[in-house]
Amino acid sequence: MNDTINTGGGSVASDPGGYFPHQPVLYQEILNVIAPESGGVYLDGTLGAGGHAEGILKASAPRGRLLGLDLDPEALAIARQRLFDFQERATLIKASYLSATDVLAEIGWGKVDGIILDLGVSSMQIDRPGRGFSFQENGFLDMRFNQDRGQTAADLVNTLSEEDLANLIYQYGEERFSRRIARAIVAARPVDTTQELAALIEKAVPGYESHIHPATRTFQALRIATNKELETLSAALPRLIDCLAPGGRIAIISFHSLEDRIVKQFFRRESQDCICPPEQPICTCGHTAILKVVTKKPVRASAQEINQNPRSRSAKLRVAEKLSLT
Repeated sequence: MNDTINTGGGSVASDPGGYFPHQPVLYQEILNVIAPESGGVYLDGTLGAGGHAEGILKASAPRGRLLGLDLDPEALAIARQRLFDFQERATLIKASYLSATDVLAEIGWGKVDGIILDLGVSSMQIDRPGRGFSFQENGFLDMRFNQDRGQTAADLVNTLSEEDLANLIYQYGEERFSRRIARAIVAARPVDTTQELAALIEKAVPGYESHIHPATRTFQALRIATNKELETLSAALPRLIDCLAPGGRIAIISFHSLEDRIVKQFFRRESQDCICPPEQPICTCGHTAILKVVTKKPVRASAQEINQNPRSRSAKLRVAEKLSLT
């Protein structure tokens, strides 16, 4: 069952771990493309610390409403504190954006006027050693967004065959030394902590680029696999479009090429009337365009934002608008 958190009423819990969130990536760009209005209804499918949500609620005052979804209870606690002043205009629920259609039905909302997704792991999660996302400090290899269920990264590292582990690291991390890394991991099992895994990889990889630690791509791959991020995104996109009102926009921020490719290809396909192979002389697919691509090329962070927040360097924002079909 989903855990609903209403921002209004009651006491406000202190910020877990003393974390105070900074401004989210591509903040103003998101507000520009979503263009929130009073009376509008919006969905933040990856609520995080609530930075984008706060901007949308401010811009849609006094009657705009927002539904925020996140699987991470720590993130929801922080967002609840951040969005407390918006009272009943903000509804926060522990759920995946894959469940957005069901959640909207449960709370009695109709179509929404704007949807945002900020994919990947947040700075807040990376900064907590106990979450296992980073090797900068030692912690258990968890990596789950929702720590209440599912396999951990340690489960994958210690149970997959050498071949399957190598394929996972290559596919999701685009790591050319994947087989060498998998061989080293299997030989050293059990491997349960972040720094233990990072040290194994560092020894297994002969020399590496100075600007990136040799374990970076493997950690990315394990995080993606642990949370089934690419499968979730692919499955969720058509459902999210179904949640969107005609004329509404969906804005998605991705941080690596695999996510961006999924979004780009989906937007392209759903903005075309015919998706038959080019060599086919007559259309037989019956496909009708439901989207208009707003960003022909992805929007990138400015030099000023990258200087203030280096994480934004790899961010890509793609936006599409739902067509009014007659």
